[in-house]
Amino acid sequence: MNQAEESPYDLVIAGGGAAGFFAAIACAEVYPGARVCILEKGRRVLSKVKISGGGRCNVTHACYDPKELIEYYPRGSKQLRGPFYHWAPADTMEWFEAHGVALKVESDNRVFPQSDDSQTIIDCLINTARRAKVEILTNTEILDAVGIPNRGFSLQISGGTSINTRNLVLSLGGIRNRIGAELATSLGHTVSDAAPSLFTFKIKDHRLDGLQGIAVPKAHVQVGKGLAANGPVLITHWGLSGPAILRVSAWGARELKEKEYRFSVRINWCGDLSTEDALKQFQRLRKESPRRSILQDNQFNIPGRLWQRLAETAGIRSEQKWPHLEKSVAEEFARQLCQCQFRVLGKSMNKEEFVTCGGVNLDEINFKTMESRTTNGLYVVGELLDIDGITGGFNFQAAWTTGHLAGTAIGKSLEID
Repeated sequence: MNQAEESPYDLVIAGGGAAGFFAAIACAEVYPGARVCILEKGRRVLSKVKISGGGRCNVTHACYDPKELIEYYPRGSKQLRGPFYHWAPADTMEWFEAHGVALKVESDNRVFPQSDDSQTIIDCLINTARRAKVEILTNTEILDAVGIPNRGFSLQISGGTSINTRNLVLSLGGIRNRIGAELATSLGHTVSDAAPSLFTFKIKDHRLDGLQGIAVPKAHVQVGKGLAANGPVLITHWGLSGPAILRVSAWGARELKEKEYRFSVRINWCGDLSTEDALKQFQRLRKESPRRSILQDNQFNIPGRLWQRLAETAGIRSEQKWPHLEKSVAEEFARQLCQCQFRVLGKSMNKEEFVTCGGVNLDEINFKTMESRTTNGLYVVGELLDIDGITGGFNFQAAWTTGHLAGTAIGKSLEID
């Protein structure tokens, strides 16, 4: 490291994650003579890539229109629109395939390596970085960064060593990583508090007992007046999960944290069917199905066991037939189907819950280059920004895009110098 002190790096990346690697590679490819180094405090780089997508790595999402793509980001959508015109999912897919990774688009438009193994993505990034002569140092943590006027930064790293760099990229993951928030703050940025952005709902309710594993494909989820989502809802042994629940948790991340994860959620198991429409359907069935048992005559396209549970909750008796459905019971059954209220008692950990909202204030970043507006030569990328997307490859796409923009901008600045 003594050599580093004498000959400063052109670029140091703080954090060996997806955005950091893309920034390092982009810089080295734009300016092949650049001296670039990735510093990772852990034993291994790209640890989140390793575990993402159940170990398969959901690289990106096959959504090619930036105006549509930004709708999947609860925070950062406005700022990402311009960057996505410069580096979008199609560019990410083309880049990986050009670097030897065969990809596939699944039916829900999530993109994975054909190998179904995240190690394929890790090997590609590490090998590409090494070919570009990027140094990769693990078990090495930045403890402090001090700006040097017109010369870059002096970095204190673990082991009592200091190194200098002309440019610094902060790519330290979400701000649950304490040092990332501290470095950004010390270099002039404001940082909002972290909050989980993807989580499931913990609910204890007899209506869900024994129904774990049941999925309702077209439900409607509502929390309060402003938080709502359509899509699949999954009943679990701890409560409710599934894409619609995760979507509500993402858009309501800060609001639900303020409520300490104690709130009411309303589920319409029948999608957009109103209670009034359900009652009309009951009336029709009284005439058209006079001999059918209500418990056995599921007319609303929801799983049979859930239909029976909701019917029993409403007070419908075994073998009771449609003509004998009392008005008050019919009204309660319609509410159970279309306005089913649950009390949420907390959040449950989800395998994807390493996504958080919170981070560096987006107004303090130039989204054409990802350079800080407060400190020249400082760039912020990836999860350290107050940007987060829902599940489906969107968070990785934000990492690839912001990392590529930063690395490209730094490489071009080095060319000019």
